[in-house]
Amino acid sequence: MDHNKKVEPRGYALIPFAIFILVYLLSGIILQGQGVDMAFYQMPAPVASFVGIIFAFIMFKGTIDEKFETFVKGCGDENIIIMCLIYILAGAFSAVATASGGRDAVVNAGLSIIPPNLISAGIFIIAAFMSTSTGTSVGTISALGTIALGLGEGAGLNPALVLGALVGGSMFGDNLSIISDTTIAATRTQN
Repeated sequence: MDHNKKVEPRGYALIPFAIFILVYLLSGIILQGQGVDMAFYQMPAPVASFVGIIFAFIMFKGTIDEKFETFVKGCGDENIIIMCLIYILAGAFSAVATASGGRDAVVNAGLSIIPPNLISAGIFIIAAFMSTSTGTSVGTISALGTIALGLGEGAGLNPALVLGALVGGSMFGDNLSIISDTTIAATRTQN
């Protein structure tokens, strides 16, 4: 890195930052006007900053690879920033899957197919599939926990067996998932 190189300041480089501020403030002001409680907390700052980042990518010249490389190097350590971006996008995917009813559809479809004598094995398989597709073992446990315990109780199964199948399937599926935070961290830090 050449520290002696003189960089000419350009005011238009602040436009993406201004976009971030505008998106964040306008969403808060609009929601405040509609009477929403804690209006400025409704728009997550990473979402507003992502809008500014997209605008910066559109605004500046170069290939997508050059823009992404410059962005990542400017933010900090390349591996950490890429992992953070993947976490943000994986979280967005998980939120969309939950909001669109995908999580509930998987739970209901799987649990309606399982015969009573295979409930614990079925819970393991459903938990593994769900955590693989969403990338979160804890989210899977929270989504399936009450339903799995209710099914186990109705079938007369030991709650420890049902919870063991749920936790084991969730952890197994999470380790297979390409959008899992632990998988991403493990692969990005290996040299």
